Amino acid sequence: MNDTIKLLKSHRSIRKFEEREIPPELLIELIRTGQAAATSSHIQAYSIIHVTDKHLRDQLVELTGGQKYVARSSDFLVFCADMKRPLEAAKSTGENVVSGMTEQLLVATVDVSLVAQNIAIAAESEGLGICYIGGIRNNPQAVSELLSLPHHVYPVFGMCIGYPAQYPDIKPRLPVEAIVKKNRYSDDSEHVNAFNLTMHHYYQTRKGGNKVSDWSQSLAPRFNQKLRSHMQEFLIDKGFEMK
Repeated sequence: MNDTIKLLKSHRSIRKFEEREIPPELLIELIRTGQAAATSSHIQAYSIIHVTDKHLRDQLVELTGGQKYVARSSDFLVFCADMKRPLEAAKSTGENVVSGMTEQLLVATVDVSLVAQNIAIAAESEGLGICYIGGIRNNPQAVSELLSLPHHVYPVFGMCIGYPAQYPDIKPRLPVEAIVKKNRYSDDSEHVNAFNLTMHHYYQTRKGGNKVSDWSQSLAPRFNQKLRSHMQEFLIDKGFEMK
C-alpha cells in the first residue's frame, strides 16, 4: 500500500483544533490543488468563500446549529455551486443561454464537491485536519444573504481546516462487497447486517464517547422526517428551477 492510499484511508473528521494559523501561502496552494480536480466540460462551476471575518464566523456557528468549531478552526471555507460565472461567460459570446436546468444544478454540485475533496486530501497530506459542515444547508437563505451570494449560486457545504488537537478513531465503512455490484444491482442486506455488528462494536469501544447503536439505527433519525424540506424552494428561488 503506497503513502497516498494510506493517507486516504486514514481520514477522520476533526472538530478540535490547535490555536495555530495555517500560513496563507499554504492555504492558497491547497485551493490551487482543489482547482486541479476534474470538472465537467471545463465549466468550473464553483466558488469558494473564505470567511475570515470573526463576526461572520460567529453568525455561521449559529446558522449551522451551534457547531463551535466553525469559529475555532484556523480557516473556514464555504463551497458554493456557481452557475453565475459560466452562464454569463456563455452569454457574453452573443449566444442565447438556457438556465435553470436540472443538469446544471448537478454539474455545479458535483464540480464543487470534487474541488472540496481535493482540498481535504491536500490538507491532510500537510498534517492538517478538516471537517465538512453540511449544516450550511440548515439556513441556506440566511447564509446566502450573509455571504452576498448572487442568483445562480448556492452554498453546498462548509469546511473547517486547521491543525488537529484530536485524533478520533477512524469510523468503519461498509464492506466493499456491499457497494460494488457486478454488472447489475444486487441485494446487499447480508452485508448491511454484518456492518451493523461492526458499527455496534465501534460505538461501544470508540474514544471520546460511547453509545448503544448500529449503522441502521444511526440512520433512522435522518430518514424518519422531512429534513431540510426548504431546499427545493430555496434552489428554485436561486435560479436552479430543475427544468
